[in-house]
Amino acid sequence: MNTFERLSEKYGVARLWVASFVAVVVAVAGAAVAMPTRVWDRFLWHYFWGPVYADAKAASCAVMTDGGPEPLYSGCADAVQSGAVVAEPGYTLVSEIGYMLILVYMLVGVYLLLERLDIAEDPNLYFAFVPFMLLGGALRVVEDGTDRAVDAGVTPLVEYPLSSLIISPVIYGVVFAMTLVALLACLELDRRGVVGSYYRATAGVGVTLVVATMAYLTMGALTTDYSTLYPVVLIATVGIASVLSYGLYWLFDHYAPEVNSGTGYIGLLVIWGHAIDGVANVLLADWLDALSVPLTYYPKHPANAFIISTTEALQPAGLTAAIGTSWPFLFVKLAVASLVVWLFNDEFLAESPRYALLLLIAVTAVGLGPGTRDMLRATFGI
Repeated sequence: MNTFERLSEKYGVARLWVASFVAVVVAVAGAAVAMPTRVWDRFLWHYFWGPVYADAKAASCAVMTDGGPEPLYSGCADAVQSGAVVAEPGYTLVSEIGYMLILVYMLVGVYLLLERLDIAEDPNLYFAFVPFMLLGGALRVVEDGTDRAVDAGVTPLVEYPLSSLIISPVIYGVVFAMTLVALLACLELDRRGVVGSYYRATAGVGVTLVVATMAYLTMGALTTDYSTLYPVVLIATVGIASVLSYGLYWLFDHYAPEVNSGTGYIGLLVIWGHAIDGVANVLLADWLDALSVPLTYYPKHPANAFIISTTEALQPAGLTAAIGTSWPFLFVKLAVASLVVWLFNDEFLAESPRYALLLLIAVTAVGLGPGTRDMLRATFGI
Protein backbone atom coordinates (compact mmCIF):
# COMPACT_ATOMS: atom_id res chain seq x y z
CA MET A 1 0.00 0.00 0.00
CA ASN A 2 1.51 3.34 -1.11
CA THR A 3 1.44 6.63 0.82
CA PHE A 4 -1.63 8.00 -0.99
CA GLU A 5 -3.61 4.82 -0.35
CA ARG A 6 -2.73 4.93 3.33
CA LEU A 7 -3.71 8.61 3.62
CA SER A 8 -6.94 8.14 1.67
CA GLU A 9 -7.89 5.19 3.84
CA LYS A 10 -7.20 7.19 7.00
CA TYR A 11 -8.66 10.59 6.04
CA GLY A 12 -10.79 9.96 2.95
CA VAL A 13 -10.16 11.10 -0.62
CA ALA A 14 -12.48 14.11 -0.28
CA ARG A 15 -10.57 15.50 2.70
CA LEU A 16 -7.28 14.97 0.89
CA TRP A 17 -8.61 16.91 -2.11
CA VAL A 18 -9.69 19.81 0.13
CA ALA A 19 -6.30 19.76 1.84
CA SER A 20 -4.51 19.79 -1.52
CA PHE A 21 -6.68 22.70 -2.68
CA VAL A 22 -5.83 24.73 0.40
CA ALA A 23 -2.15 23.83 0.03
CA VAL A 24 -2.06 24.95 -3.62
CA VAL A 25 -3.79 28.26 -2.81
CA VAL A 26 -1.43 28.94 0.10
CA ALA A 27 1.64 28.00 -1.99
CA VAL A 28 0.66 30.23 -4.90
CA ALA A 29 -0.26 33.14 -2.62
CA GLY A 30 2.99 32.73 -0.72
CA ALA A 31 5.04 32.67 -3.92
CA ALA A 32 3.27 35.80 -5.15
CA VAL A 33 4.04 37.62 -1.90
CA ALA A 34 7.66 36.42 -1.81
CA MET A 35 8.35 37.13 -5.50
CA PRO A 36 5.72 39.66 -6.61
CA THR A 37 7.38 40.72 -9.85
CA ARG A 38 8.22 37.26 -11.11
CA VAL A 39 5.19 35.31 -9.86
CA TRP A 40 2.39 37.91 -9.81
CA ASP A 41 3.33 40.52 -12.41
CA ARG A 42 4.99 38.32 -15.01
CA PHE A 43 2.93 35.16 -14.62
CA LEU A 44 -0.35 35.28 -12.73
CA TRP A 45 -1.28 38.82 -13.75
CA HIS A 46 0.22 38.67 -17.23
CA TYR A 47 -1.47 35.44 -18.29
CA PHE A 48 -4.56 35.15 -16.09
CA TRP A 49 -5.88 38.23 -14.29
CA GLY A 50 -4.48 40.94 -16.59
CA PRO A 51 -6.56 39.82 -19.61
CA VAL A 52 -9.70 39.85 -17.43
CA TYR A 53 -8.84 43.33 -16.15
CA ALA A 54 -8.22 44.66 -19.67
CA ASP A 55 -11.47 43.10 -20.91
CA ALA A 56 -13.45 44.54 -18.00
CA LYS A 57 -12.05 48.00 -18.79
CA ALA A 58 -12.83 47.56 -22.52
CA ALA A 59 -9.16 48.36 -23.16
CA SER A 60 -6.90 47.22 -25.98
CA CYS A 61 -4.52 45.98 -23.30
CA ALA A 62 -3.42 46.60 -19.73
CA VAL A 63 0.09 47.36 -18.52
CA MET A 64 1.52 46.69 -15.08
CA THR A 65 3.16 49.79 -13.62
CA ASP A 66 4.80 50.58 -10.29
CA GLY A 67 1.48 52.02 -9.16
CA GLY A 68 -0.54 49.00 -10.29
CA PRO A 69 -2.31 47.98 -13.51
CA GLU A 70 -3.42 50.60 -16.00
CA PRO A 71 -5.70 50.08 -19.02
CA LEU A 72 -4.38 51.23 -22.40
CA TYR A 73 -6.64 52.09 -25.30
CA SER A 74 -3.73 52.57 -27.72
CA GLY A 75 0.02 52.16 -27.77
CA CYS A 76 0.05 48.50 -26.68
CA ALA A 77 2.82 47.63 -29.15
CA ASP A 78 4.98 50.45 -27.78
CA ALA A 79 4.44 49.17 -24.24
CA VAL A 80 5.55 45.68 -25.28
CA GLN A 81 8.62 47.12 -27.03
CA SER A 82 9.55 49.00 -23.86
CA GLY A 83 9.67 45.71 -21.94
CA ALA A 84 6.59 46.39 -19.80
CA VAL A 85 4.36 43.55 -18.61
CA VAL A 86 1.38 43.79 -20.96
CA ALA A 87 -1.83 41.76 -20.90
CA GLU A 88 -4.36 41.70 -23.73
CA PRO A 89 -8.00 40.58 -23.56
CA GLY A 90 -8.50 36.98 -24.59
CA TYR A 91 -6.53 33.79 -24.16
CA THR A 92 -2.97 32.65 -24.72
CA LEU A 93 -1.57 29.15 -25.02
CA VAL A 94 -0.25 29.41 -21.44
CA SER A 95 -3.60 30.53 -20.02
CA GLU A 96 -5.56 27.88 -21.93
CA ILE A 97 -3.28 25.12 -20.62
CA GLY A 98 -3.60 26.57 -17.13
CA TYR A 99 -7.38 26.72 -17.30
CA MET A 100 -7.51 23.18 -18.66
CA LEU A 101 -5.48 21.91 -15.70
CA ILE A 102 -7.69 23.85 -13.29
CA LEU A 103 -10.79 22.37 -14.94
CA VAL A 104 -9.51 18.82 -14.56
CA TYR A 105 -8.56 19.44 -10.93
CA MET A 106 -11.94 20.97 -10.11
CA LEU A 107 -13.77 18.14 -11.87
CA VAL A 108 -12.18 15.75 -9.39
CA GLY A 109 -13.52 17.86 -6.54
CA VAL A 110 -16.99 18.04 -8.07
CA TYR A 111 -16.98 14.28 -8.58
CA LEU A 112 -16.13 13.72 -4.91
CA LEU A 113 -18.89 16.12 -3.88
CA LEU A 114 -21.48 14.38 -6.05
CA GLU A 115 -20.32 11.03 -4.69
CA ARG A 116 -20.76 12.31 -1.14
CA LEU A 117 -24.27 13.55 -1.99
CA ASP A 118 -24.96 10.19 -3.70
CA ILE A 119 -26.36 11.81 -6.84
CA ALA A 120 -25.48 12.27 -10.53
CA GLU A 121 -25.89 8.66 -11.61
CA ASP A 122 -29.21 9.55 -13.28
CA PRO A 123 -28.67 10.79 -16.88
CA ASN A 124 -31.56 13.22 -16.41
CA LEU A 125 -29.24 15.42 -14.34
CA TYR A 126 -27.27 16.15 -17.52
CA PHE A 127 -30.31 17.79 -19.11
CA ALA A 128 -30.87 19.84 -15.94
CA PHE A 129 -27.46 21.46 -16.39
CA VAL A 130 -27.91 22.45 -20.05
CA PRO A 131 -29.79 25.71 -19.22
CA PHE A 132 -26.88 26.79 -17.02
CA MET A 133 -24.51 26.29 -19.95
CA LEU A 134 -26.70 28.66 -21.97
CA LEU A 135 -26.81 31.02 -18.99
CA GLY A 136 -23.02 31.32 -18.92
CA GLY A 137 -22.93 32.48 -22.54
CA ALA A 138 -25.84 34.88 -22.03
CA LEU A 139 -24.30 36.47 -18.93
CA ARG A 140 -21.04 36.93 -20.82
CA VAL A 141 -22.96 38.97 -23.40
CA VAL A 142 -24.37 41.13 -20.57
CA GLU A 143 -20.76 42.06 -19.76
CA ASP A 144 -20.04 42.71 -23.44
CA GLY A 145 -22.97 45.10 -23.36
CA THR A 146 -21.45 47.04 -20.46
CA ASP A 147 -18.53 48.03 -22.70
CA ARG A 148 -20.90 49.36 -25.35
CA ALA A 149 -22.96 51.14 -22.71
CA VAL A 150 -19.90 52.92 -21.30
CA ASP A 151 -18.84 53.97 -24.81
CA ALA A 152 -22.35 55.36 -25.36
CA GLY A 153 -22.27 57.29 -22.09
CA VAL A 154 -24.84 55.04 -20.42
CA THR A 155 -24.40 53.62 -16.93
CA PRO A 156 -24.36 49.82 -17.36
CA LEU A 157 -26.26 47.37 -15.20
CA VAL A 158 -23.02 45.79 -13.98
CA GLU A 159 -19.94 47.98 -13.50
CA TYR A 160 -16.32 47.16 -12.71
CA PRO A 161 -15.24 45.42 -10.49
CA LEU A 162 -18.46 43.35 -10.42
CA SER A 163 -18.33 43.06 -14.20
CA SER A 164 -15.12 41.01 -13.88
CA LEU A 165 -17.23 38.22 -12.38
CA ILE A 166 -18.96 37.65 -15.74
CA ILE A 167 -15.85 37.77 -17.90
CA SER A 168 -14.27 34.57 -19.16
CA PRO A 169 -12.89 32.53 -17.52
CA VAL A 170 -14.09 33.88 -14.14
CA ILE A 171 -17.66 33.44 -15.32
CA TYR A 172 -17.17 29.67 -15.45
CA GLY A 173 -16.56 29.66 -11.70
CA VAL A 174 -19.49 32.01 -11.09
CA VAL A 175 -21.93 29.92 -13.14
CA PHE A 176 -20.60 26.75 -11.49
CA ALA A 177 -21.33 28.29 -8.08
CA MET A 178 -24.84 29.31 -9.19
CA THR A 179 -25.46 25.81 -10.53
CA LEU A 180 -24.18 24.19 -7.36
CA VAL A 181 -26.35 26.38 -5.13
CA ALA A 182 -29.42 25.65 -7.27
CA LEU A 183 -28.66 21.92 -7.26
CA LEU A 184 -28.15 21.72 -3.49
CA ALA A 185 -31.28 23.79 -2.80
CA CYS A 186 -33.42 21.69 -5.14
CA LEU A 187 -31.94 18.48 -3.74
CA GLU A 188 -32.93 19.56 -0.23
CA LEU A 189 -36.44 20.47 -1.43
CA ASP A 190 -36.70 17.07 -3.11
CA ARG A 191 -35.68 15.24 0.06
CA ARG A 192 -38.26 17.22 2.02
CA GLY A 193 -40.95 16.34 -0.50
CA VAL A 194 -41.49 19.94 -1.64
CA VAL A 195 -40.62 19.16 -5.27
CA GLY A 196 -41.09 15.93 -7.14
CA SER A 197 -37.68 15.83 -8.79
CA TYR A 198 -34.51 17.73 -7.89
CA TYR A 199 -33.15 17.64 -11.42
CA ARG A 200 -36.38 19.01 -12.92
CA ALA A 201 -36.43 21.76 -10.29
CA THR A 202 -32.76 22.53 -11.03
CA ALA A 203 -33.55 22.76 -14.73
CA GLY A 204 -36.44 25.09 -13.92
CA VAL A 205 -34.12 27.44 -12.03
CA GLY A 206 -31.71 27.47 -14.98
CA VAL A 207 -34.44 28.14 -17.53
CA THR A 208 -35.81 30.99 -15.41
CA LEU A 209 -32.38 32.63 -15.20
CA VAL A 210 -31.80 32.23 -18.94
CA VAL A 211 -35.20 33.75 -19.78
CA ALA A 212 -34.56 36.69 -17.43
CA THR A 213 -31.13 37.33 -18.97
CA MET A 214 -32.49 37.11 -22.51
CA ALA A 215 -35.31 39.50 -21.59
CA TYR A 216 -32.74 41.99 -20.28
CA LEU A 217 -30.68 41.74 -23.47
CA THR A 218 -33.76 42.06 -25.66
CA MET A 219 -34.96 45.10 -23.75
CA GLY A 220 -31.55 46.68 -24.22
CA ALA A 221 -31.64 46.04 -27.96
CA LEU A 222 -35.12 47.57 -28.26
CA THR A 223 -34.62 50.62 -26.06
CA THR A 224 -30.94 51.68 -26.38
CA ASP A 225 -28.65 52.85 -29.17
CA TYR A 226 -25.65 50.70 -28.24
CA SER A 227 -27.44 47.40 -28.93
CA THR A 228 -29.36 46.32 -32.03
CA LEU A 229 -31.37 43.15 -32.54
CA TYR A 230 -30.29 40.84 -35.39
CA PRO A 231 -32.44 37.72 -34.92
CA VAL A 232 -31.18 36.26 -38.21
CA VAL A 233 -27.91 35.36 -36.44
CA LEU A 234 -29.73 33.38 -33.74
CA ILE A 235 -31.97 31.65 -36.28
CA ALA A 236 -29.11 30.81 -38.64
CA THR A 237 -26.80 29.53 -35.90
CA VAL A 238 -29.36 27.36 -34.14
CA GLY A 239 -30.84 26.17 -37.44
CA ILE A 240 -27.56 25.15 -39.09
CA ALA A 241 -26.15 23.64 -35.89
CA SER A 242 -29.33 21.64 -35.34
CA VAL A 243 -29.38 20.28 -38.89
CA LEU A 244 -25.70 19.32 -38.77
CA SER A 245 -25.82 17.72 -35.32
CA TYR A 246 -29.01 15.77 -35.95
CA GLY A 247 -27.71 14.76 -39.36
CA LEU A 248 -24.59 13.30 -37.75
CA TYR A 249 -26.66 11.64 -35.03
CA TRP A 250 -28.90 10.06 -37.67
CA LEU A 251 -25.93 8.83 -39.72
CA PHE A 252 -24.33 7.31 -36.63
CA ASP A 253 -27.61 5.72 -35.61
CA HIS A 254 -28.06 4.05 -39.00
CA TYR A 255 -24.50 3.29 -40.10
CA ALA A 256 -22.37 3.29 -36.92
CA PRO A 257 -24.74 2.57 -34.01
CA GLU A 258 -21.85 1.93 -31.65
CA VAL A 259 -21.19 5.69 -31.60
CA ASN A 260 -24.59 6.53 -30.08
CA SER A 261 -25.18 3.36 -28.13
CA GLY A 262 -23.74 4.62 -24.86
CA THR A 263 -24.97 8.20 -24.69
CA GLY A 264 -28.22 8.32 -26.70
CA TYR A 265 -29.74 11.81 -26.77
CA ILE A 266 -27.01 13.09 -24.47
CA GLY A 267 -24.57 12.45 -27.31
CA LEU A 268 -26.80 14.44 -29.63
CA LEU A 269 -26.65 17.42 -27.24
CA VAL A 270 -22.87 17.11 -26.91
CA ILE A 271 -22.50 17.37 -30.69
CA TRP A 272 -25.13 20.15 -30.85
CA GLY A 273 -23.30 22.21 -28.23
CA HIS A 274 -20.07 22.10 -30.20
CA ALA A 275 -21.93 22.65 -33.46
CA ILE A 276 -23.32 25.89 -31.97
CA ASP A 277 -19.76 26.96 -31.19
CA GLY A 278 -18.47 26.01 -34.63
CA VAL A 279 -21.31 27.57 -36.62
CA ALA A 280 -21.28 30.77 -34.56
CA ASN A 281 -17.54 31.18 -35.14
CA VAL A 282 -17.87 30.64 -38.88
CA LEU A 283 -20.80 33.04 -39.21
CA LEU A 284 -19.15 35.77 -37.14
CA ALA A 285 -15.83 35.45 -38.93
CA ASP A 286 -16.96 35.20 -42.56
CA TRP A 287 -20.70 35.45 -43.13
CA LEU A 288 -22.10 38.45 -41.26
CA ASP A 289 -22.10 40.54 -44.44
CA ALA A 290 -24.21 37.86 -46.14
CA LEU A 291 -26.64 38.08 -43.20
CA SER A 292 -26.72 41.90 -43.51
CA VAL A 293 -25.20 42.32 -40.06
CA PRO A 294 -22.77 45.30 -40.04
CA LEU A 295 -20.42 43.95 -37.38
CA THR A 296 -16.87 42.62 -37.26
CA TYR A 297 -15.51 40.05 -34.82
CA TYR A 298 -12.09 38.48 -34.34
CA PRO A 299 -11.22 35.13 -32.74
CA LYS A 300 -9.89 35.31 -29.18
CA HIS A 301 -8.94 31.65 -28.80
CA PRO A 302 -5.47 30.63 -30.06
CA ALA A 303 -6.81 27.38 -31.57
CA ASN A 304 -9.42 29.20 -33.65
CA ALA A 305 -6.94 31.90 -34.71
CA PHE A 306 -4.42 29.19 -35.69
CA ILE A 307 -6.98 27.37 -37.84
CA ILE A 308 -7.98 30.59 -39.59
CA SER A 309 -4.39 31.67 -40.27
CA THR A 310 -3.42 28.19 -41.49
CA THR A 311 -6.42 28.00 -43.81
CA GLU A 312 -5.65 31.46 -45.15
CA ALA A 313 -2.07 30.40 -45.91
CA LEU A 314 -2.98 27.10 -47.61
CA GLN A 315 -6.32 27.84 -49.28
CA PRO A 316 -6.45 29.45 -52.76
CA ALA A 317 -7.34 33.13 -52.62
CA GLY A 318 -10.41 32.61 -54.84
CA LEU A 319 -11.81 29.98 -52.47
CA THR A 320 -11.05 32.20 -49.48
CA ALA A 321 -13.02 35.02 -51.07
CA ALA A 322 -15.95 32.67 -51.67
CA ILE A 323 -16.23 30.72 -48.38
CA GLY A 324 -13.85 32.42 -45.94
CA THR A 325 -11.16 30.84 -43.77
CA SER A 326 -12.93 29.77 -40.56
CA TRP A 327 -14.92 26.81 -41.95
CA PRO A 328 -12.37 24.13 -40.83
CA PHE A 329 -13.05 25.12 -37.22
CA LEU A 330 -16.63 23.83 -37.58
CA PHE A 331 -15.45 20.48 -38.95
CA VAL A 332 -12.88 20.16 -36.16
CA LYS A 333 -15.57 20.83 -33.54
CA LEU A 334 -17.94 18.27 -35.04
CA ALA A 335 -15.21 15.66 -35.40
CA VAL A 336 -13.93 16.07 -31.83
CA ALA A 337 -17.44 16.05 -30.35
CA SER A 338 -18.33 12.90 -32.33
CA LEU A 339 -15.14 11.20 -31.14
CA VAL A 340 -15.96 12.04 -27.53
CA VAL A 341 -19.47 10.63 -27.89
CA TRP A 342 -18.06 7.43 -29.42
CA LEU A 343 -15.59 7.02 -26.53
CA PHE A 344 -18.45 7.08 -24.00
CA ASN A 345 -19.61 3.56 -24.78
CA ASP A 346 -21.92 1.32 -22.76
CA GLU A 347 -19.04 -0.24 -20.84
CA PHE A 348 -17.61 3.10 -19.70
CA LEU A 349 -21.02 4.40 -18.65
CA ALA A 350 -21.84 1.19 -16.79
CA GLU A 351 -18.55 1.13 -14.88
CA SER A 352 -18.39 4.81 -13.95
CA PRO A 353 -21.82 6.43 -14.55
CA ARG A 354 -21.22 9.43 -12.25
CA TYR A 355 -17.76 10.14 -13.65
CA ALA A 356 -18.94 9.70 -17.23
CA LEU A 357 -21.91 12.01 -16.70
CA LEU A 358 -19.68 14.69 -15.17
CA LEU A 359 -17.25 14.52 -18.09
CA LEU A 360 -20.10 14.76 -20.61
CA ILE A 361 -21.41 17.87 -18.83
CA ALA A 362 -17.94 19.45 -18.91
CA VAL A 363 -17.38 18.58 -22.58
CA THR A 364 -20.73 20.08 -23.55
CA ALA A 365 -20.18 23.22 -21.48
CA VAL A 366 -16.84 24.11 -23.09
CA GLY A 367 -18.60 24.13 -26.46
CA LEU A 368 -22.09 25.40 -25.73
CA GLY A 369 -21.02 28.18 -23.34
CA PRO A 370 -18.61 30.03 -25.68
CA GLY A 371 -20.83 29.26 -28.68
CA THR A 372 -23.84 30.80 -26.98
CA ARG A 373 -21.80 33.90 -26.13
CA ASP A 374 -20.67 34.38 -29.75
CA MET A 375 -24.13 33.74 -31.13
CA LEU A 376 -25.92 36.11 -28.75
CA ARG A 377 -23.28 38.81 -29.00
CA ALA A 378 -23.94 39.14 -32.73
CA THR A 379 -27.68 38.62 -32.25
CA PHE A 380 -27.84 41.68 -30.00
CA GLY A 381 -25.25 43.67 -31.97
CA ILE A 382 -22.88 43.94 -29.02
